[in-house]
Amino acid sequence: MTRLSISTGARVFDALVAGPPEGRPVLLLHGFPQTGLVWQRQIAALASHGYRVVAPNQRGYSPGARPRRPEDYRIDLLVDDVGAISEELGWAAFDLVGHDWGGAVAWWTAHAHPGRVRTLTVVSTPHPGALATTLRTDQDQRKRSRYMIDWREAPATEERMLAHDARELRNLYAGKVPQDSAEAYVCHLSQPGALTAALNWYRAGRPDDAIGVIDVPTLYVWSTEDSAFGPAAAEETGRWVKGPYRFETLQGVSHWVPEEAPEALTRLLLDHLRAHGEY
Repeated sequence: MTRLSISTGARVFDALVAGPPEGRPVLLLHGFPQTGLVWQRQIAALASHGYRVVAPNQRGYSPGARPRRPEDYRIDLLVDDVGAISEELGWAAFDLVGHDWGGAVAWWTAHAHPGRVRTLTVVSTPHPGALATTLRTDQDQRKRSRYMIDWREAPATEERMLAHDARELRNLYAGKVPQDSAEAYVCHLSQPGALTAALNWYRAGRPDDAIGVIDVPTLYVWSTEDSAFGPAAAEETGRWVKGPYRFETLQGVSHWVPEEAPEALTRLLLDHLRAHGEY
């Protein structure tokens, strides 16, 4: 892996990149509270199979793309970032992978730009329509999602997370994330303004438009010990995909799938990419 700066005009995104420049392009989107480093095992594996892989630190996580206002983190702007990054890379079409908040951005991007997203892989995060449905109908999911409301309180949330050597932030990784990676995330988010920018994703407000069904070939990977997303939303997700759809469940794995179960996830991802065309 090497590091790359991607300038989209107004913003500069830091990224990890690997694989031959002529390889089939794959874009990997991280979630909270992590960075593109979450994908290091998948990046290495995909690159070894000839894919060109880029994992950017998204808006707020890259110092050169860190606006201050919560409204600057609306989902439509996050989707625009994906489009701008892929255009700067010269990718007319690409395979898109996302985890946690990166998964939400991936769902919305596939909805907004189905002609550009060759395949979609989402880890943990259900389709936003499925999540909205279960928030109305499933008490378990409402309890699981309570933190999304709690974390909107500013600046109390970041003050609490960073207090006592970032004890609460470290606890989020629940011992499931490798220690060196957890330390890298804590260091990154302890930079001035970084954690506030990351939390602004929760404070930006709901999207103006409703998301529809997804047309592109989709792999959705959910794990049974995910504390944020329960089985109701996971099972509901299939109703929101009309393209080829594969739903995989990882037993006994927590929310931190890319790092806790890297081999299983990488195998599923490679199978999905191979099943839906060569570059």
